[in-house]
Amino acid sequence: MTLKENVLEADPLLSASDQDIAPPLLPARILRSDAEALQAAHALAEAAREQVVLRDRERKLPWALVEQFTASGLGSLSIPREFGGPQLSFVTIADVFRIISAVDPALGQIPQNQYGVIGLLQACAGAQQRQRLYRTVLQGWRIGNAGPERNSKHTLDIRAHLERDGERHFISGEKFYSTGALFAHWIAAKALDDQGRPVLAFIQRGREGLRIVNDWSGFGQRTTASGTVLLDRVEVDADNLIPLAQLAERPSIQGASSQLIQAAIDAGIAAGALRDAIAFVREKSRPWIDANVERASDDPYVIADVGRLQIDLHAAETLLRKAGRVLDEVSAGPIDADAAARASIAVAEAKALTTEIALQASEKLLELAGSRATLAEFGLDRHWRNARTHTLHDPVRWKYHAVGAYHLNGSKPARHSWI
Repeated sequence: MTLKENVLEADPLLSASDQDIAPPLLPARILRSDAEALQAAHALAEAAREQVVLRDRERKLPWALVEQFTASGLGSLSIPREFGGPQLSFVTIADVFRIISAVDPALGQIPQNQYGVIGLLQACAGAQQRQRLYRTVLQGWRIGNAGPERNSKHTLDIRAHLERDGERHFISGEKFYSTGALFAHWIAAKALDDQGRPVLAFIQRGREGLRIVNDWSGFGQRTTASGTVLLDRVEVDADNLIPLAQLAERPSIQGASSQLIQAAIDAGIAAGALRDAIAFVREKSRPWIDANVERASDDPYVIADVGRLQIDLHAAETLLRKAGRVLDEVSAGPIDADAAARASIAVAEAKALTTEIALQASEKLLELAGSRATLAEFGLDRHWRNARTHTLHDPVRWKYHAVGAYHLNGSKPARHSWI
């Protein structure tokens, strides 16, 4: 399987409005150990540190960093060994996203849907489909998401339509929140077929009728390019259609594994905000006059607040790792309804704390650092904007409800990608 020639010649420096073909297809490494994956994540985070404030301020898309992510092998960590992938632990996958997001959570968010779609393939696709599509990811293809319809009632209100014309299939619709699509070689879009059944269509970039618009204007996570995907009778190969009806019927950890990455991104945002708060207070903040200290870092109230934030961050990170271990344990054996619920609840507990600490740390950063921290040159407001934006992905109040209902009444959470 190869991309069209015009896809291979795409220029990653073109603006999103000029580029509806895919970026170049470059070789990707296959990482074979947790240590290799963590090393690659730290290397990417270090590269991302340069100009992170400028990228946020000017909405400069991180093309080179996305290419580094893929070339380093970080895009295929969850692909099963039976299909040639490394199948690294969920603990490691969460750590990878946390490490990257502590520097640039927009960069961390761009590939999150690739992992979600890989989980969907594992849950719903046939063996031959998985073999073929996983192979492309191992070769360096990126998967982007065509998100929910812009004017739908909720995320499961699918309005895109898959039409069959003889032996050919065409998809039409308008999608939004399409994180990763602009950077991708595959666009994964949900639609309803002629019988009203949900399917996932894998669309090659460069197909006629496919248009990706970088119109994401969110005040946070500014460089994720989570904009619009327009589908005007785009042809989809029959063997690139995956039925999704069984997803709600058969227990899996697809939703839990997707949510684990969301929690890891929030944990990274919290860690980055607290890191910058400590550095700013130490190096730039002035002490409050009534504290009677020479340095802001000696203010007893500042010290106590930093202590509380650090404890809360450690608690969130601990639950994140625990959730990863639960997913590793559950995925090692047959997944029944009880096992799937256990995985979802473990991740929901982690997501509750990572959401809270991301918001607290990014807000307290400005309070503790003082008025000077609001100057545009430092770009510290990006932490709160990123935290507030990303934590809206799914409401944390429903995590608390799911956890309470599970422990109090034995109720199992719903089966979808948001729990």
